[in-house]
Amino acid sequence: MTGHDELRCMLMRGGTSKGAYFLAGDLPADPAARDDLLLRVMGSPDPRQIDGMGGAHPLTSKVAVVSASEHPEADVDYLFLQVGVDAPEVSDRQNCGNLLAGVGPFAVERGLVPAGEAETSVRIRMVNSDDLATATFPTPGGRVDYTGDAEISGVPGTAAAVVIEFPPGGSPLLPTGNVRDTIAGTEVTCVDNGMPTVLLAASDLKITGYEAPKDLEEDLALADRLREIRLTAGRLMGLGDVEHTTVPKMTLLAPPRDGGAVTTRTFIPVRCHTSIGVLGAASVGAGLRIEGAVGHDLARLPDGDRLRIEHPTGFLDIETSVADGAEGARPVARRTAVVRTARKIFDGTVFPRSAGTAPVRHAQGENG
Repeated sequence: MTGHDELRCMLMRGGTSKGAYFLAGDLPADPAARDDLLLRVMGSPDPRQIDGMGGAHPLTSKVAVVSASEHPEADVDYLFLQVGVDAPEVSDRQNCGNLLAGVGPFAVERGLVPAGEAETSVRIRMVNSDDLATATFPTPGGRVDYTGDAEISGVPGTAAAVVIEFPPGGSPLLPTGNVRDTIAGTEVTCVDNGMPTVLLAASDLKITGYEAPKDLEEDLALADRLREIRLTAGRLMGLGDVEHTTVPKMTLLAPPRDGGAVTTRTFIPVRCHTSIGVLGAASVGAGLRIEGAVGHDLARLPDGDRLRIEHPTGFLDIETSVADGAEGARPVARRTAVVRTARKIFDGTVFPRSAGTAPVRHAQGENG
């Protein structure tokens, strides 16, 4: 354990998010002490996060905690923590598929997994949900190479491809048991293919689905309606009271405009995502393939497994397939894979601000 006045840390961009990566052994074992320390590292609570590493937005106020895994099908464990920006809150209620892209390279950098001579595959257990993923990335000469020609929307330039494949999860694809539910007079599809997500047709909410995120965030009537739907959907999906969590995600769907399968606007939960999360896109992609689900009819579904999910700053390509359940049971996800990129920004020592008196609110998940 390092001293809490200084802490070993690697700042990485993973997909379209940015976060601080830590070895579990470098953080306090007690969750309350850990969360207090991370709030001070990130500079929360403060809408500017001026006194820490956070970037004043949920997408840049994230933490990955990585350790060697005892799971027989995993090399490392990855715990994702969402650190509140202007609230003293740390949540482990969800995964983050974007920071997941950096977990494999980080594990190699920290010596948890040996590097291959050309490429390395790291098997990852996502502690938040107990799901598994395998990340494969280039390691020429036994060193992580972050350079390459893979390009993802929302990130300038190019980088090495990180191919992430998800085996079918154990959770029901349709957690309410229904292809459609009606909540607050609005038809929705509740789907979970790695991220609890509620699919809604934008037109049912009296918007086009092509608005800029900022404009949607300023629509107070829309915010109130989404909140009402989300709170009810959370209970129906078995998530309990989601008042102080960021799940389920709320994804508004509209017909594609740029050659993709569908256009999306996703709320997390009150900020509108400038792109879309990897696991959220996995849930959207699976949901679109279910006949009768919200979005199935308005989407342009191509042949093959690959779907292009349009979002405010471009697109995300994801490969997903869904199979009918046995003997008339509900559909099940069969395969999900995505190409992302990651980059090491700095590796060094972070100095948390001094301990204060702000209370810590820990939103604990089932596996927390």
